[in-house]
Amino acid sequence: MTRKSISFTILMFSFLTSSFAQDLSLFEKKMYISGTDTLRYRLLLPENFDKSKKYPLVLFLHGAGERGNDNEKQLVLGMPRFVEPGNRKNLPCIVIAPQCPLIQSWHSAKTNRDVSPPVREFDYTKPIPKPLQLAIDLTNSIINEGSVDKSKVVIAGLSMGGMGTFEAVGRFPKLFVAAAPICGGGDTKFYSSTQAKVDFWIFHGDADATVDVKYSLAMYARLQELKANVKYTGYPGVGHNSWDNAFAEADFLPWLLGKH
Repeated sequence: MTRKSISFTILMFSFLTSSFAQDLSLFEKKMYISGTDTLRYRLLLPENFDKSKKYPLVLFLHGAGERGNDNEKQLVLGMPRFVEPGNRKNLPCIVIAPQCPLIQSWHSAKTNRDVSPPVREFDYTKPIPKPLQLAIDLTNSIINEGSVDKSKVVIAGLSMGGMGTFEAVGRFPKLFVAAAPICGGGDTKFYSSTQAKVDFWIFHGDADATVDVKYSLAMYARLQELKANVKYTGYPGVGHNSWDNAFAEADFLPWLLGKH
């Protein structure tokens, strides 16, 4: 990369981050309470939100690096497309971005980190991870408030959230109409014709050293076997940050929000 191109990249990144920083205020910081459990989350409402209308609902699950008390980085990585003025006008939706606790995850995969890339064993017969259950409960709570089109509830996630996306659909297939897992993976044995009723767009870079691309490819093959409406976009030479490519897809939001 030339010095000129480096400078251009830095300028573009600065512009994007500074302009998006102003839009973080569009996401309300909220707290969901269920019994003795609490779940922090961010909420994005459509521009000129009208409670009497019905909107698509997006459940967005972040990656492992965003565990803790604040998922601002998640929003910078995954949410700029949602807050672009054109998208807010033409593709209005409600977005909920829950915050996974520091020591837990969205998925129940057993992971061996002593090898590279880490080896993961998916088993959805195990108890559901509490953060994922709380995220589903939160989703249903927002739906029950009455401004959600129940036929347009979708889910997207990256990395740990990509695995959580597969698991959420695996356990609650009737809740979602579409799913966009990015650099994830899931329990192929658990998936049946029920999960195949959900539309999928799977993304992964083939140079990913954190989550092996084979897990996304295995889920893609299983969904094809089940005759699901599924498509796969791979990125040659791209590593674990394949969400940069996925969110740059011009059809990503129209597919997620406008197709169904």
